[in-house]
Amino acid sequence: MDESLRRAARTGNVNELYTVIQRNGNVLRHFDEVEFIETPLHIAAEEGCIEFAMEMMNLKPSFARKLNHQGLSPLHIAVRKGHKEMALRFLEIDKHLVRVRGKKGKTPLHYLCKVGNQLGLLDTFLEASPDCLQDVTIKNRTALHIAIQNNRLDVLQLLIPTLKRKDYYWEVVNRKDKDGNTALHIAAIHNQPKMLKILLNCKADKHATNQFGLTALGIAQQHNNRENIAILKGCFIPVISNFKRTLEEQVVKYVTKASLLIFQNVDYISADDRNALLVILGLLLTATYQATLSPPGGVWQGENTSKSKGSYDAMDCTSSTISVSCSVLR
Repeated sequence: MDESLRRAARTGNVNELYTVIQRNGNVLRHFDEVEFIETPLHIAAEEGCIEFAMEMMNLKPSFARKLNHQGLSPLHIAVRKGHKEMALRFLEIDKHLVRVRGKKGKTPLHYLCKVGNQLGLLDTFLEASPDCLQDVTIKNRTALHIAIQNNRLDVLQLLIPTLKRKDYYWEVVNRKDKDGNTALHIAAIHNQPKMLKILLNCKADKHATNQFGLTALGIAQQHNNRENIAILKGCFIPVISNFKRTLEEQVVKYVTKASLLIFQNVDYISADDRNALLVILGLLLTATYQATLSPPGGVWQGENTSKSKGSYDAMDCTSSTISVSCSVLR
């Protein structure tokens, strides 16, 4: 690179840029002819020289997609160096720069997920190109994998709402990397209970196995992490569903029997017996309502003692009510 051009880019001197251009009108041409090269735009992005960078983008928009010898685009560099205004101005000109794949297939979004959202750029990135959430590295890792691996809870909390609005939502949440690990596996590996909860609420597949045949629960058990084990064990919705179905069958059976006694034999039973049966009906309906609100072993079983106790109290209350009702009806 011409030394005068390099100096102009480093200092952000637009006038010196045009002095160089006056001497050689083709001074910028050869950058397009080389596949991997450091352009004046890379240098300006490194130094945070916004005006020079914008002038260069006007003259040579193609430079914004060029990778230097380290496999980085100007936007990669701006994110890495923390130049927020520079990054925003790049996206104003070309919003798709978010998806430029650099070294190891990492996009500027992947870099942002690694360093965190301290600059507040993530919302802008996702608004500019929400489909960037589908982009994966050469290790087949999504932005979710990267955020979790780097303990970026703030990033994950912003990625999920955008992802939920997409029809490929489930696919991205359960995407496996080269080792067969989903985002849920990564959260278990790195002992991230809050992230486990977020992912489970997003229908992450807790039964998915990696290349070693391990589920996220299996990994938590290997690490003997009781909190993570409790979270992952407590999210077995089919168990709740089976309980509710069994409860409903019992309630329907005895409510029907009580109703028949009341309405078919209304002329043959005393007022006291009829009132007693009505009380039993009320108890059965109350038990059903209470158990529905607090199913045993709720979603976060083991996470909160008071929640778990409340759930089991509801089950005990329900069982006792049904037992009492059954003895009366028999």
